[in-house]
Formats: sequence, structure tokens, C-alpha cells
Amino acid sequence: MRAIVYAENGPSSVMKLIDRPVSKPGPGEVLVRLVRAGVNPTDWKLRAGLSGTLSTPEATPGQDGAGVVEEIGDGVSTHIVGQPVWLFMAQHGQAWGTAAEYVTVPARKAVELPAGASFDLGASLGVPAMTAHRALTSGAVERVAPGSFSGLTILVHGGAGAVGNAAIQLAVWAGATVITTISSAEKAALAKAAGAHHVVNYREVGLGRLGNAIREIAPEGVDQIVEVAPAVNNDVDRAVIANRGTIAIYANNGGDELTMPLRATFSLNLRYQFIQLYGVEETQIRAAADDVTAAVAAGALRVGSEAGVPLHHYRLEETAAAHDAVEAGAVGKVLIDLE
Repeated sequence: MRAIVYAENGPSSVMKLIDRPVSKPGPGEVLVRLVRAGVNPTDWKLRAGLSGTLSTPEATPGQDGAGVVEEIGDGVSTHIVGQPVWLFMAQHGQAWGTAAEYVTVPARKAVELPAGASFDLGASLGVPAMTAHRALTSGAVERVAPGSFSGLTILVHGGAGAVGNAAIQLAVWAGATVITTISSAEKAALAKAAGAHHVVNYREVGLGRLGNAIREIAPEGVDQIVEVAPAVNNDVDRAVIANRGTIAIYANNGGDELTMPLRATFSLNLRYQFIQLYGVEETQIRAAADDVTAAVAAGALRVGSEAGVPLHHYRLEETAAAHDAVEAGAVGKVLIDLE
């Protein structure tokens, strides 16, 4: 099979295309023939050595993908050969990820792709959708399902990003009123396409007035915040969060340090939840996989420009360019075509 590998951490040029044997699935594993692979920031950061150094002779990048079950290992009763699946965290805990024609993964990481869902959508789930799910369930609501967020107002910063877009789509499906902040008219259109009820351009409003603009939309405050840039937004977040609300932080865009006035924050009784998907409890990962799949089956999670997620396709031999596009901040979803 064809696969992308790298034998040292570094820029995208360390990756090369090789032929290597197809692995046999071990006990509890399935072999998946990949149709699409998704590319996330975590992929290029791991390859570059920003999220740990390479500990195996070589590795294949890629946490997310979608394809068809090709072979089943001993003890697996949850899958059948020919079953379409979407994959999450494929490279976590092993050297081989989804930038290859085949990959073996623990069966729990290969989730049935609902009928009618495209492989483009399946490969776009994984890290973004499951991170969004955890951000939304860090407060009072433990599951994302129709009606579970009824009466709540959710603020999503960076609504045109992959996690932000998934958070908007999931929260709207669950009945929330969604406000999102963006930086341009183009990104405002994408956030609206995702289903956001209110879009605020923070560059037009200015950070000094952003809190007021959000409070005009939600006078009682917002119940939950999905935060991508806490170092920049924390003062705004504290100004708009409702008492006993939750600020769920999944990235450090805009700065690596967060400071706040403690005494002034006490009265808010708020919760900060920091999220790194690879350390989330297994029960929460399982809940995310189940809820994301249900949202796909219901047509609530979508991709494509009409859903606010422009798709960018690359061939397997163009994986370096795909990584570079994500590192450069490509708007939408970068995918690798494997057939």
C-alpha cells in the first residue's frame, strides 16, 4: 500500500511517500481501507515536534479519516466487512495514522458512518467535532441531543474554524441560541451558513466594545462559551458569561498566558474547562462519538461551502502541501483523497 511516513520531526518536507505492506488487524482491531483522510492542526504540530518528539523509527500522520472496514481482528463483534466508518484519533497511541491507503485501529475508533453520509463528511468529524462536543458538554449539559440545549445561549468564538463550525452546528441541533464572533465578512457568511443565529465581527466592533455588543444580543449573559483565544478574550468572556456559566478552552490562539483579577471573578461562580482531546475520559469520548454520529444521521452536521466548511482536496502525494495549508490557516477542511 502507499503511505506517507516521516522518520524525524521537522517541516513538511520530512514526509515522504513509500510503499509498505498492509498490516493485519490484531485482537480488538479492524483494518480500514481509507477513502479520505482529514488534516488537523494537531497533525502538523505532532509532525513538527511541537506536541512531543517522534518515539518510533517512523510514523504516518493523521488522526481522522473515513473509509470501509476491510478485515476484522479476533474478538471484534461490532463491525462487519464492507461497513463504512469514520475514524478518530487513529495515530494516538500508535505510529500509523490515516495518511495511507489502509490503517488498523482499535475497533472503538472506527464508528459506523450513517447511511447517506459522504466520506468527505466522515473524514471531517474526528478531532473538530469531538472537541466541539466536549466543549459543549463541559457545563450543565452532559449530552448533545435535540432539545438538550433548549433555552440556553452559547457563545462560540471563531465560528468559521473547524471546531467553531462543529460547535455551532451541534449547539443549533440541540436547541441553543448561538452567537459567534468572527473577523471578516467572508467568515461571517460561513458562520451563518453553519447556522449561527447572531454573528459579531470583532474587528468592526473592536475588542473594547465586543462585550457590549454581545450583551445587547444576550442581556442576561451567555450560558456557555467555546473559547479558542482565551488570552485575548478573557475579559470579554467574564463580561458576558452568565452566573454559573462555563468557559471551555480548547486552543491558545493569540497568546500562551492567561491572567485575570481573582476577586472580581469569584462572584461569577463560573467554571473554566480546559480541553485536550487526547486526555478526555473514555466515557466522554464514547458519548462524543455516539452524539456526533446521531447528529450526522439527522443531517445536523454537514460540510461544504453551503454548511460553512469549504473543502480543500489533496492527493496522497501532496500531503506536505496539505499540512502546509492547515498550518497557514486554511479556512474550511483540508482532506486527502485516497481513491
